[in-house]
Amino acid sequence: MIDPDGKQLGVVQIAEALKTAESHNLDLVEVAPHVSPPVCRIMDYGRYKYTQNKKLQEAKKRQSGFQIKEIKLRPRTGEHDLQVKLRNMKRFLQNRDKVKVSIMFRGREMAYTGRGAELLKRVAEEASDLAFVEQESRLEGRNMIMILAPK
Repeated sequence: MIDPDGKQLGVVQIAEALKTAESHNLDLVEVAPHVSPPVCRIMDYGRYKYTQNKKLQEAKKRQSGFQIKEIKLRPRTGEHDLQVKLRNMKRFLQNRDKVKVSIMFRGREMAYTGRGAELLKRVAEEASDLAFVEQESRLEGRNMIMILAPK
């Protein structure tokens, strides 16, 4: 058993431990149940749960998960539109987000998948200073997809 100040009191009977906790107006909490004998501590359980919850929230806040942003292109996307999309893509990469570049083919545009592959290659070259290709371009149905991750 451990008292509220952190001092070890040794092995104590349950009734005596409960009496000691009650005299301090605190709770008897089992800290390590899988050890023989189990370790108990006298503490304010409400405050303990509160601090554990705060630590968990702080850990989640620090765990900066990345997002996957998507840039959609077409095989006939104009030069100016492409430059605007590249500028947005670079901004996403600077914010440490992954970018999924997809080219959608409609109808007879499926005959121009080579043009789509060239476009994705050009996008990868434009972003080579900020990102690397995490997933090479591949055709999924009527879409050609490539994923870029920040360096």
